[in-house]
Amino acid sequence: MFAQFYVTNPHKRRASFRLTFFVFLFVFASGAFARQGSGDGSTFTTRLVNVEATAKETFRYNATLHNGGSATKRYELAATAPDGWNVIFRADGSQVAGVQLEAGASRDISVEITPAPLAEPGKYDIPLTATAEGEAVTLELEAAVRGNHNVEITTPTGRLSDDITEGKSKRIVLTIRNTGTLPLDGLELSAQSPTQWTATFEPAQIERLDPGQSQEVAATVGVPDKTIAGDYVTTFSVRNNHANASTTFRMTVKTSLLSGWVGILVILLALGMVYYLIRKYGRR
Repeated sequence: MFAQFYVTNPHKRRASFRLTFFVFLFVFASGAFARQGSGDGSTFTTRLVNVEATAKETFRYNATLHNGGSATKRYELAATAPDGWNVIFRADGSQVAGVQLEAGASRDISVEITPAPLAEPGKYDIPLTATAEGEAVTLELEAAVRGNHNVEITTPTGRLSDDITEGKSKRIVLTIRNTGTLPLDGLELSAQSPTQWTATFEPAQIERLDPGQSQEVAATVGVPDKTIAGDYVTTFSVRNNHANASTTFRMTVKTSLLSGWVGILVILLALGMVYYLIRKYGRR
């Protein structure tokens, strides 16, 4: 009788089908909502989702975690980041792996994301998850890497040593290379040398160096008179507000020929004086 009623009432049949469909949709949506961990009204939010910086900078976000449930919960914090990236969570200035929230309470969470040193320019999605009692709330962050600043200082041949005579100067050619993906402006050259040594550069500043380009700089190192023979180290550096690099250059100081002859002469005079004194007073 029911089958006959169902068949002979097409309007009620369509209504029953629609009711069944909506009940199924409601059950499915409720299950999916619960799996995301927001069925109790808990949220993980931030006002600033996208941050842009270079690969050498730290991406910082200020998020808020809210416990919308009726009981105290401990939320474990986790992030999914590309290989080589690092994500740190901080609460009240301290690094944390999780936080405990009472019912209806909220907590400010600072998120610090450090990209891989060689991260290519582009946009990277960083999903964050706060999990408590099998439920999870998620937050999607975006880090926009706009490139990186990097500089290198070396010599055209790669050799980082040379000889120099005491009291003389030596001209050393340095190569400054932009190995990053962004231009470098206002690069300044400097040197840290032994006491009383001098070092000058030509030019002393590079106005602009585009990615992949290099420029040669002449460094003149001066060694004072009477410097003891041996190996000495001078550190050449290049820097601006975004990048810096340094290299160690070894200088082997040699005594001048004139100084050598003077030393020999002093020794001979001393020996002659000793011989004279022996001859004069040795017979008495």
